[in-house]
Amino acid sequence: MSSDAPLERLRLALPELPPRLRHAARYLVDHAFDATTRSMRELAADAGVTPASFTRLAQALGYSGWEPLRAVLVEARRPAAPFSGRARARDDLPAAMMAADAAALGRLEAGPVAAAAAALHAAPRIWCAGFRSCRAVAGLLHYQLRLFRPEARLVGAEGPEELDLEAFAASDAVVLASFAPYSAEAVRTAAAARRAGATLVALADSPVAPVSRGAAHLLHFEADGPGFFHSLAGAVSLAQALAAASFALGGAASMERLCQAEARLAELSRYASDKDYR
Repeated sequence: MSSDAPLERLRLALPELPPRLRHAARYLVDHAFDATTRSMRELAADAGVTPASFTRLAQALGYSGWEPLRAVLVEARRPAAPFSGRARARDDLPAAMMAADAAALGRLEAGPVAAAAAALHAAPRIWCAGFRSCRAVAGLLHYQLRLFRPEARLVGAEGPEELDLEAFAASDAVVLASFAPYSAEAVRTAAAARRAGATLVALADSPVAPVSRGAAHLLHFEADGPGFFHSLAGAVSLAQALAAASFALGGAASMERLCQAEARLAELSRYASDKDYR
């Protein structure tokens, strides 16, 4: 079952629900992760409704009570099969993977990237975050931003991740990349950004992902594919587009910093000369 399926059912039911039940349903849609990890009483207190409202909501959706509805939400969020369970021997796998990536890239939207880039341009400091495989996405974005935004930081690069999370400020922008199953570090980072009041830009595979909650900007990519491991092609493409759009917004100042960065790299001989590969 898709992780969005029960939430989509809730969205479709919203217009037909009484106002109080509609409020409870909207809360579940906006706090899907909490709905699977907290008690009904805690959810009701946060939502500003009575616990009985969640019971009546479940019944309005065709369930006998809250627990059966919660069980469906939990099952929908159950981690995907281990990578070893996805591995299948097939001769056409490389071609199938590249075709799936090409199709997914074709469905990416540029509009949200432009809006997110404007938020990064306005922020005096940018944090890039990604864990496990998404560390590569965050690292790429950080490297490209640093060429013209030297104040860009990579969460966890210079010490314990927790110290960086405590350093988030309301004026900061935090760019976080993640996909299901979501790492605990990614969920903590999103929560820290919300607490600080920072502008959260989520590169995620679902608008209802726990890392997308409270995000000012969502850059959606498709991570599923025929390979044994989830695809990062969409996330990488979004990260590069985000860096490019941010650079364009910086105008002459960005170009000047980029030239300075290139000069430093050349002085440090970071690139091979022609004679090195003759």
